[in-house]
Amino acid sequence: MKPQENIEAYLSRRAAEVNQWLESLVPSEMTPPVNLHRAMRYSLLAGGKRLRPVLVLMAGEALGAATDDLMPAACAMEMIHTYSLIHDDLPAMDNDDLRRGRPTCHKAFGEAVAILAGDALLTRAFEVLAAEAPGGDVDRQIRVIKEVAAAAGTVNALIGGQVADIENEGRQVTDSTLEYIHRSKTGAMIRSSVTIGGIIAGGDNNQIETLRQYGEKIGLAFQVADDILDVTSTSEQLGKTPGKDMAARKATYPALHGVAQSENRARQLVGEAIEIISALGPSAYKLKEMASFIIARTS
Repeated sequence: MKPQENIEAYLSRRAAEVNQWLESLVPSEMTPPVNLHRAMRYSLLAGGKRLRPVLVLMAGEALGAATDDLMPAACAMEMIHTYSLIHDDLPAMDNDDLRRGRPTCHKAFGEAVAILAGDALLTRAFEVLAAEAPGGDVDRQIRVIKEVAAAAGTVNALIGGQVADIENEGRQVTDSTLEYIHRSKTGAMIRSSVTIGGIIAGGDNNQIETLRQYGEKIGLAFQVADDILDVTSTSEQLGKTPGKDMAARKATYPALHGVAQSENRARQLVGEAIEIISALGPSAYKLKEMASFIIARTS
């Protein structure tokens, strides 16, 4: 971070850089099929903190990687995240009308185009990952692609977590089931973002494992905090409809443990994350600040 720059100012600055790259990495609105590309850009460029790409940048730069080598992978993670949001909002899933403060993709473009826009963003993400090896190192590039594909997949990963989330709506879940859903649906992509930053930087096995464990902790902390915000925040703060998890009787930490205990769990996870990442020394200070920010945010 720049001198006197707090974490929110840092995130705002890095998000603007990510947005510039995203603009250039997806087809323009005038490229046929026009409606599809408009839908992709509508959701991808709608704002947000760009947490996942910023984590790629933070982790990679902590180990000495150049920003330009990290940015394509960082943007690919945001494309995959946006695809998951588009599909998550569909009537067959969470049936949401609002995302990032405006109508969801299927409300703006129809369900068919929204599904295809999500598919196209996922495909484009892997095109970007495969286009140019970071720093010219093809072995690292392959490791990154494998890591991201696994995190976006079905085993302890994004899609598997989404299935478990759907299957457990309205059920009384155990602590282990709830943690599985959160570690998979949300946590896997956050963990992967941190991990691929380290891979691109050429980190050794111990450094990569440190980043992975840190990512595991903050990924779960992020979702616990999200569960709490769904109960305590307004639609203006969240940019989406609050209270829907409770209304749908979804598996959440406040539903199972209450808000106070959920807040304690989030703080515990952040403390563990900070302790883990301290092994990287002074270069990890931004990652420490990010861990604290994840549970201090209001949206």
